[in-house]
Amino acid sequence: MAKLGKEEARKRRHLRIRRKVVGTPDRPRLNVFRSSRHIYAQIIDDVSGRTLVSASSLDPELKLGSGGNVSAARSVGELLGKRAVARGVTKVVFDRGGYLYHGRVKALAEAARESGLEF
Repeated sequence: MAKLGKEEARKRRHLRIRRKVVGTPDRPRLNVFRSSRHIYAQIIDDVSGRTLVSASSLDPELKLGSGGNVSAARSVGELLGKRAVARGVTKVVFDRGGYLYHGRVKALAEAARESGLEF
């Protein structure tokens, strides 16, 4: 069997996680996608297939110089948490997208929790 590339291995981990993690209308899924330059987060209701809230390091509201660092991820998490609470979403399930719960993903999650999300 050939060795998997980094991205292919992450996608497999993500599919394995997604078998268990499903967003419902009362507890939607907080999904994280991380690229080398930016970080993106969405709160998704998987039953209706709709994105309820989203935030990213490209958001004009944040005015970030670089989106590929921990401080940018923290800012995205805070913004996502504030937008979610404003839309009436307080409880979510966390989908780390196959990434390790470490660094930027962890910073985004902790900032979202501090902004009022429960998971």
